[in-house]
Amino acid sequence: RMKKVIQFILNEQAVCIETDPAGRLLDTIRHILGYKGTKEGCGIGECGACTVIMDGRTVNSCVTLNAQAEGRKVTTIEGLSGDRMADVIKKAYVEEGAVQCGFCTPGMVLSTYVLLKENPKPTQDEVRDGLSGNLCRCTGYTAIIRAVLRAAKELSGKEPEKEGSD
Repeated sequence: RMKKVIQFILNEQAVCIETDPAGRLLDTIRHILGYKGTKEGCGIGECGACTVIMDGRTVNSCVTLNAQAEGRKVTTIEGLSGDRMADVIKKAYVEEGAVQCGFCTPGMVLSTYVLLKENPKPTQDEVRDGLSGNLCRCTGYTAIIRAVLRAAKELSGKEPEKEGSD
């Protein structure tokens, strides 16, 4: 395949890499750049294990081409290290027992991060919608939803509204 120079920002660092523009961003992030928090689950954009944030929105890196990252800002789970909001989210996941095998957790945390940036006080239904692109194979979603609501409460200092039931 033909290679092309692709430039983008990854975790606040400029990246300039010669790679296949039609290759998957997931492979570039994991195997070339070495960020292992971005996982391959299904390979078809359904499970969310490969979630990254691109220009403030979550994307499935397994179905995102390298060329699509050109000039963009991409954040992996490693890029949120030391971010206060991300630290609160990760702590809530641990405290609520929302982490089992950990495979889906980076994608869940990134999706939670984007959700709470856009909607600091989501309802349970809004959390379900916000995480709908992420699958967990180990457990039901009750603990994950509780973790997101706990993080929202801690970050906003207020009780989230209750809606629906588990």
